[in-house]
Amino acid sequence: MGLIFLFLFFSLESFLYTKAQSPPPPPCDVELLQFALNLEYLEAEFFLFGALGYGLDRVEPELAMGGPPPVGGRQASLSWLVRDIVIQFAYQEVGHLRAIRQAVGAFPRPLLNLSSANFARLMDNALGQPLIPPFDPYISDLNFLIACYLIPYIGLTGYAGTAPYLNSSSIKSLVAGLLAVESGQDAVIRTLLYQTSELRPYPYSITVAELTDAISVLRNRLAHSTNKDHGVVIIPPTLQHGWDQGWTRGNIIDGDNYSVAFSRTPQEILRIVYGSGLEYVTGGFFPAGADGTMAKIYLPGTYATSACPEI
Repeated sequence: MGLIFLFLFFSLESFLYTKAQSPPPPPCDVELLQFALNLEYLEAEFFLFGALGYGLDRVEPELAMGGPPPVGGRQASLSWLVRDIVIQFAYQEVGHLRAIRQAVGAFPRPLLNLSSANFARLMDNALGQPLIPPFDPYISDLNFLIACYLIPYIGLTGYAGTAPYLNSSSIKSLVAGLLAVESGQDAVIRTLLYQTSELRPYPYSITVAELTDAISVLRNRLAHSTNKDHGVVIIPPTLQHGWDQGWTRGNIIDGDNYSVAFSRTPQEILRIVYGSGLEYVTGGFFPAGADGTMAKIYLPGTYATSACPEI
């Protein structure tokens, strides 16, 4: 018994010593991973409010770190299946916040705009004309899934864009795990929308397929990128991907000519989530701007400096 105790004691002591001696991640790795917190906060709050009617301040207040409460979020009118899926997504995002905070520290939740009016503006921008009545993500399964289409894919491409600039093996491993779950969420959302691609969300005359294509075109336009985003249906007559395996109608998992995930830079991400097309003009989901050094370096008057090479 004494030998077992001694073995456990020295094993624990060795583990704690090794952990204490682990070098901190490089400053650029910290900046890049903390930048992702902005999108994780956005996804966590949107999914929590949509499924449960409340957010981090009730679920896990310490993760919000005293940041301002989101604006406009509310419980959506969802079927049991979609609600259950969204609840799973929500707690996955809570886990992501915990993981990033543990790895590189965190900043308080930034101000988030989850209002119907914000989503309506985005949809009007995507379609080039106002929808009547204004789009409301919280009134049905289909509307909420269309709103979901707007968000996780941005995080997915952000993590893919971050990977080449990371140096720490532990941070690389964490980003790979985060990217895997974000990709899974996006695939579920796109699959559910593909199943309903020919439906027209009431009372509009446009189909789900056309809506997702318009949103993808908007994200490309805002990011100033030409071909990193496509809807859930390949729109004829152009074969958008040029896959060797030939024509396919569906596009459940988006990717390039080699079926590799697209990547976006922090600047491209900010242009999309601000809705302005400019990384230094805030708005959209982040009325007061995103947080962290990687976001602040683009905001006038912040005087932030980055440890990362130009990305």
